Amino acid sequence: MADWLSEARRVDTAVYAAVAGTETPTLDAAMRTLSQAADDSKLWFGSAAGLALLGGSGGRRAAIAGLASLGLASAFANLVAKPLTTRRRPEREELEVLARRHVPMPRSSSFPSGHTASAFAFAAGAGAVQPALSAPLRALATLVGYSRVHTGVHYPADVLAGAFIGVSAAELAKRLLDRP
Repeated sequence: MADWLSEARRVDTAVYAAVAGTETPTLDAAMRTLSQAADDSKLWFGSAAGLALLGGSGGRRAAIAGLASLGLASAFANLVAKPLTTRRRPEREELEVLARRHVPMPRSSSFPSGHTASAFAFAAGAGAVQPALSAPLRALATLVGYSRVHTGVHYPADVLAGAFIGVSAAELAKRLLDRP
């Protein structure tokens, strides 16, 4: 098992290095902006407000489901998972990540990505109530997750774990909200 884990870490680092080492000036500003929009779940609170104001009763239910899912995912990722892990953030300078991509480096553990957990939780939670929103919200969540690798603050495995936490939190929130 140690060999498998060691190989997985090498692949994770290699994928990060490939993203970090590829010049993408057109993408850099967009990914930095998207990553920062997801800080403190601003993107998802704004989406929930839009759903609640413009989406009628279905939009309000979707907003509630998305925010409940986000709350569970964020609490688990940031209050349980991150304190239990000690994975260091990527060394941006060593891999020569372009400075124009950078967002401020968080101080918490790299694993899992809380931004991605919140993104996928909101997308899965709201999308379960409003299926027509599922694909666009999940696409946006995927871009948020990628933005965390692109801006140099997470490894791909951190993002995958965050996505898993988010989708799982949405399932739990759905069960809790559907209780009589």
